[in-house]
Amino acid sequence: MSNHPPPPKTPPVVKPPPPHVPNPPPYIPKPPPVVYPPIKPEPPIVPKPPVVPIKPPPLETPCPPPPPPKQKETCPIDTLKLGACVDLLGGLAHLVIGSSAKDTCCPLLEGLADADAALCLCTTIKAKLLNINIILPIALEVLVDCGKTPPAGYQCPA
Repeated sequence: MSNHPPPPKTPPVVKPPPPHVPNPPPYIPKPPPVVYPPIKPEPPIVPKPPVVPIKPPPLETPCPPPPPPKQKETCPIDTLKLGACVDLLGGLAHLVIGSSAKDTCCPLLEGLADADAALCLCTTIKAKLLNINIILPIALEVLVDCGKTPPAGYQCPA
């Protein structure tokens, strides 16, 4: 064996590591663009009319209030004064009315309204308990002779 020295040791050749290439990022697709619908204008705010409750009609029609009590018609003069006139008319029921009835009755009825004069004669005829259906036509005729015009179809109040 020979004595040779061993060959020099050469350092091992170290290769540099391969360059580091990073892994590519995973593929992420892009989201589609966001499309918003067009903005519509708000309609104007119109206030609603107030709600008024509707009253149902009454089930029964109410009765009208009673008329005020009718004042009793009275003669504005003393019927005793007309007594002579009415006595004369009662006596003339079967006779023709003459100037004596006019002379007796007209001064008593002077100054009265036509309807008041007729009312006074009615009141006196009733007070004397004479038959009003017989005496009244004569009394109304005397009224006309005295210049009084009683209402057409005048009847003594009940």
